[in-house]
Amino acid sequence: MAESQNIEYKESWRDEYLKWICGFANAQGGTIYIGIDDAGNVVGVKDVKKLMEDIPNKIQSGLGIIADVNKHTKDGKDYIEIKVDPSSFPISYHGEFHYRSGATKQQLTGIALTEFITKKTGVRWEDVTVDGVTVDDLDAESFKIFRREALRSKRMTEAELNISNEELLSKLKLLSNGKLKRSAVLLFYSDPNIVQVGSYVKVGKFEHGTVAYHDDLEGSLISTADKVVDLIYLKYLKAKITYEHDRRVETYPFARNAIREAIYNAIAHNCYMYGTPIQIRIEEEQIIISNRCILPEGWTAETLMQPHDSIPYNPDIANVFFRAGYIETWGQGIQKICDECIALGAELPRYEILGTGIRVYFPALRSALIDQPKVPKGHSAKTDGTLDDTLALKIIEIIRSKPDITLDQLSAEAGIARRTLVRYMSALKETGRIERVGGKRYGHWEIRDDMR
Repeated sequence: MAESQNIEYKESWRDEYLKWICGFANAQGGTIYIGIDDAGNVVGVKDVKKLMEDIPNKIQSGLGIIADVNKHTKDGKDYIEIKVDPSSFPISYHGEFHYRSGATKQQLTGIALTEFITKKTGVRWEDVTVDGVTVDDLDAESFKIFRREALRSKRMTEAELNISNEELLSKLKLLSNGKLKRSAVLLFYSDPNIVQVGSYVKVGKFEHGTVAYHDDLEGSLISTADKVVDLIYLKYLKAKITYEHDRRVETYPFARNAIREAIYNAIAHNCYMYGTPIQIRIEEEQIIISNRCILPEGWTAETLMQPHDSIPYNPDIANVFFRAGYIETWGQGIQKICDECIALGAELPRYEILGTGIRVYFPALRSALIDQPKVPKGHSAKTDGTLDDTLALKIIEIIRSKPDITLDQLSAEAGIARRTLVRYMSALKETGRIERVGGKRYGHWEIRDDMR
């Protein structure tokens, strides 16, 4: 029996053949034989017992499907048959969508991928409902953050927000027939990887081309958006300190609001079905933010830098981010990014489209560059009063949720000595990130909005 649209011969097993299995599942199904050459002759395989255990596990973990894996013997030689049924839903391998066409395997991208997914499902990937997760399972803190930010941005009223979580999700069009959409789980569930592995944000500091340290933010998209910018500016960047008329001035090499807008755009418009995390690469002289996307047909990197229509890939996620004040009116975000870079005196960012990936490069303001030491292992403030690690971010998050908290209570909740806490609080106040309003007894802490 010769190879055909539904039959593929391989002399030995390689993990890359999971792509062929993915292609069969996305097409009409098919069979792969391991241990048979291109001419159809049985050549046999070694370690057949181990392969009979490994291959089914790799298919299930890598593709999320189950295939029949059978051992056969001919003329004393063992070979393996992998029978793949057609899938009613799109299957991806490490974020790649493969398709069997004729006797070849093709990787689907761009418009072809969009048409394939729509044909398979009839709906957008993010609109598919999720079984096993209910409104009660969603993260209460994420709802609290959204309500706070939507009210702060004045894009929703207190009356609109003072409803149950289920009513709020319905108002935001995140429910379908009473079930949560994938977009709802991505936005408000504590582990969005339950929808698609890779649904998180990676932040890494690179020195001399290698990773010095990094963080993976794997919470809900709302909680990640609430933390990521503070994390970058507290842990990964250092401001150059100058003085004007005895007033301390901090200048970061990257415009905070521009970086903020670019990160939020990446989260809101990311194509999560690829299973690839959003990546923020921080180098001394540039920041690179990258995510997966499916742009409208004909759009290029030049299109993004010019006035353009608003065609968000994830309209429901984009709507939630807009309501929370995380992104501007659709289509105006890149203009805001450019305006912020110009105001800082930095070069404009550069956009680059590589296949299904989009990257934005932010050149640093060279006059603000200083030597940046590696992040210390311990939780301590440096002698010059600046902050080095995520402990500062933890303190800010506790204060944000409990503005009336006392130093003793904060020390206990953060799990640090009071003396260490006092040093951190002094540095945070000096840099303007927090402010004490009122006296010690009846006052409260405030997080500076313009530092967010």
